[in-house]
This record gives sequence, structure tokens and C-alpha cells, in this order.
Amino acid sequence: MIRRFSIFLMTAAIIGASLAQASTWTADPAHSNVGFKVKHMMVSNVHGSFGKFEVTVNYDEKDVTKSSVNVTIDAASINTGVERRDNHLRSPDFFDVAKFPQLTFVSKRVEKAGESLNIIGDLTMHGVTKEVALDVTELNPPITDPMGGMRMGASASTRINRTDYGLLWNKAIEAGGVVVGDMVGILIEVELVKLIEK
Repeated sequence: MIRRFSIFLMTAAIIGASLAQASTWTADPAHSNVGFKVKHMMVSNVHGSFGKFEVTVNYDEKDVTKSSVNVTIDAASINTGVERRDNHLRSPDFFDVAKFPQLTFVSKRVEKAGESLNIIGDLTMHGVTKEVALDVTELNPPITDPMGGMRMGASASTRINRTDYGLLWNKAIEAGGVVVGDMVGILIEVELVKLIEK
């Protein structure tokens, strides 16, 4: 009986230590950005961002490959600095925000790639889900902020073809080419705050 109880305590301690390695972090929206850029008229890049989003990271500091990431973006919060263009992007020609109000990314695995990380997961946009890889080029270690909380920063990027997600609207240019490029560069820069477990 004593031996069984000892084994139980050891098992509980191992599980507890394992759980303690992982912690939950969320993005501070005031110091984070979810942005993108796309070619206009084949000659320049239009930059934009989403004003409303949530990023949650289950971070395992002992083994970062066991971490996970979830991102939810309010499609209607798109902002390129031009109201007429933003309204067009919200319309059925592009994001159709009335029908598809959110973009989401759910990680499936994290892989080390030299000094950086690849976060592979499913990006859902405009009702279509495709696997993408986020290239984490910067992961700043946790620090203690002036209020005693824990913060860390990360930057991740990827490129997608918008037509893969059914965003097909375009117009031909008389001199050749199209108004909107197909390839979209995505950059996610977040300042993460560690949640305090109660």
C-alpha cells in the first residue's frame, strides 16, 4: 500500500512538473500588429493591418516545439488608410465580412529551423482552410515589466496566394498586368503578456 502511494506521489509530481513548464500568454493589442502587404498595379506595395485580433500562445519554455498558437482576427477591422478601399475589401469582392467575419490560424506543430522556428498550422479565411507555415524570425526572451508582469515578443511572417482562399477579384491593366497582386505578405508582431494562473 505504501509503495503504491509512493508511486502515485511520484507520478503526480512528474505530471505537475510537466504542466508547470507550459504557460499561457496573450497579445497586448496596444503593442502588437497583424499586418499585410500586396502589390498594386504591379509597381508598389499597399500596406494594411487588422485593428482587432486575439493571439494566445501556450508556451513551453523547456521545449518550444511543444508550444501552440491560436490567432483570431476580426475581418471587418481591416485598415489600409483609405476608407473607400477598406469598404471594398470588406465587400463580397474580397473578404465578404458579413458572411465570413473572422480569419483564424490554429497551429498544428512547431519545428526548429536553425536559429528560427516554423509554426505550421491551418489558416482559415473567406471560408477556406489551408495549411501555412509561419516563419518566426524573432523570439525575444521573457522579461519582467515595471508592474511585475512577464512579457516577451515575437515576429512571424508568411506569404499566401489570396486566390487559394477564393479572393479572386481583379482588373486587367491596359498596359499589361493586373490591379491587385495575388501574393500577400503577412507579418505578425506581438508583445505577449503572461497570464497569471489563479
